[in-house]
Amino acid sequence: MPIESAPHVGTRRLVIVDQFAPSRSEPAAFAKAVRRGLLARPKTLPWPYFYDAIGSELFERICDLPEYYPTRTEDAILRAHADAMVAGWLGAPVMIELGSGSSTKTRRLIASALGLYGRLHYVPIDVSPTALVDSAGTLVRTFPQLRVTGYVADYRGALAGIAAQIPGPKLWVFLGSSLGNYEADDAVGLLRRVATTMDASDRLLLGTDLIKDRATLEAAYDDAQGVTARFNLNLLARINRELGADFRLEAFAHHAVYREDLGRVEMHLVSRSDQVVRIPRAELDVRFLQGESIHTENSHKYTPEGLRDLAARSGFLEEEAWSDRDGLFRVQRWRPRP
Repeated sequence: MPIESAPHVGTRRLVIVDQFAPSRSEPAAFAKAVRRGLLARPKTLPWPYFYDAIGSELFERICDLPEYYPTRTEDAILRAHADAMVAGWLGAPVMIELGSGSSTKTRRLIASALGLYGRLHYVPIDVSPTALVDSAGTLVRTFPQLRVTGYVADYRGALAGIAAQIPGPKLWVFLGSSLGNYEADDAVGLLRRVATTMDASDRLLLGTDLIKDRATLEAAYDDAQGVTARFNLNLLARINRELGADFRLEAFAHHAVYREDLGRVEMHLVSRSDQVVRIPRAELDVRFLQGESIHTENSHKYTPEGLRDLAARSGFLEEEAWSDRDGLFRVQRWRPRP
């Protein structure tokens, strides 16, 4: 649906545009994706469906876990270097964030931009209306000189349309190592789509997790409190809620493993026994063997050299990069290649 005609709610400083509202075709798309994934070999489920209201809340809890170093490490990098990250324009660029979630870390960038320019227009894009409305409301109350236009949308499909509605220079923000969820070619494709929307004055600020030892990586995705396990299993619970399935969550085990050969952490749900699951609204009965897994998510890890190569393949040039002292995480600012 065109952005200009999408329903919206808000005030003068806060507008939320819900691009999913007109048709609410999400259940049909969800059923189709679940059917396709569970008929595949090996079985898979699409990771974007993690983020319903419950999944988004669980992910926010994951970000505060002691094992989950990416959030606090990236936040420390932003705290130390936010002024440099948002500098370089004569006036405030519009800050557009992909997959904004709670916008917690982005507040450091917002505060620095307001300090440098005196005003800012922030445009968060997220599939979760709850997370978007809550975070946007908090931001406008916290920062009186901030204007927020939030889009409830899949950012992969909304990039060009949203960019076309917003004049002037832009700072695109993609934090949290979210790029790591994508396979290599898909990551290049997404970044190229961002690059094609950008003018010479625009920049992309990208947060990425770096390769490190297996123990640290696997602990980050299989915490002692079991929050990540509940996050993973919530995908099955969502299929039960929305598609009428009869998954028994206790019949599946969360499993996270670092695949050094592929440079990624994989998350799986492993069947504890032979069983059949019925999913009426996907018109599907699925047979599982004991030990058979559903591959639910990848989280790719990078090297600085690999990231510079990724920039080149995607139509960018690296302008500057920042990392923590231990080399756990990296934030880079890229400009579009002429």
